[in-house]
Amino acid sequence: MELNLLEICLLGALAFCFLVQLYFSLFVHLKLALVKVDSIPEEAKNPISVVICARNEAENLKTYLPTILQQDYPNFEVIVVNDRSWDGTADILKEFAKKYERLKVVSVADGEKFIAGKKFAVTMGIKAASYEWLVFTDADCEPASPNWLMGMQQPEDETIEIVLGYSPYFKKRGLLNSLIRFETFFTAVNYLSFALKGMPYMGVGRNMAYKKSLFFKSKGFAAHMHIPSGDDDLFVNANANRSNTKIRINKETQVWSEPKATFIEYLRQKKRHFGAGKLYKSKHQFILSLQIIVQFLFYVFGIALLCFPETLYIALGVFALSIFIRSFIYPRLLKRLNYGELSWWFPILDIILFVFLVFNAILSIFVKKVQWK
Repeated sequence: MELNLLEICLLGALAFCFLVQLYFSLFVHLKLALVKVDSIPEEAKNPISVVICARNEAENLKTYLPTILQQDYPNFEVIVVNDRSWDGTADILKEFAKKYERLKVVSVADGEKFIAGKKFAVTMGIKAASYEWLVFTDADCEPASPNWLMGMQQPEDETIEIVLGYSPYFKKRGLLNSLIRFETFFTAVNYLSFALKGMPYMGVGRNMAYKKSLFFKSKGFAAHMHIPSGDDDLFVNANANRSNTKIRINKETQVWSEPKATFIEYLRQKKRHFGAGKLYKSKHQFILSLQIIVQFLFYVFGIALLCFPETLYIALGVFALSIFIRSFIYPRLLKRLNYGELSWWFPILDIILFVFLVFNAILSIFVKKVQWK
């Protein structure tokens, strides 16, 4: 079999992309599949302030706030920041405050002279916090167990300033829900694995914790107050390092969240996240961009080689080998991160997710305006 120069170049490019893909799978993500899951501490160490920002979340607060207020932890407070809501959120919080002494309500009113957005609300909640260790979640989130705070408390190692948790989405019917959960899974695999590797680059505000002193020492969100997103991932990106960050993936420390119900809502959410990513540290932008570009080129070069009779079976063999190797890693991670039923659909969802990420990246070039709610 003789190959021409174009076929040789395409094969070389495909091999390079395949090796880079394997690096991320075997030397980064596999760490998360093999790491020992920490057990829940038996004793509470320090008091905790839970911070929740709510904007028109009356129904979600009625459903989920009790599961947070009733956590099995001896000393904690829950601060809910009512950010200019008009749906009855204030009335709901007023009723909860009568029942739960540990609930503290902070209200942000219309007309105040500030830059509107979640970061301002989060800052108000942090300022109102009585304790050093802050745990964050959202109004539409439900802890997986009464031991959530026990697992997310300040680690015994006082040098740890940031704890990154995991927040899966509830299972619903339909392809959109499967895509949302699969995308969330891969995002989590990436940021948790890199944190294990000593290079934390983001966290998710639905389930994370850090020290109040770290927030003020780093001047909070001052560096990126001009964009609506990034109260979670940009803060971690700027302040996390290999020695001050730990992860928590114990099933009891996870927080379940309500997924977006429509494709348009999901696109808006991903648009906000994509905008924040542009402000990541250069090395993190490079690595994350490399992952997407290499995956894109892997498909491009592979499909191109399918068009040549001499390289058809080689390309099919590389595709099959890639799926075979990755199918030993990611289905195991799907089970570990509470998405086990998606394991059988891994190869298909992997391709759908890739197409969506490319589409979202292109859309983000043309759609500039984003907002919290």
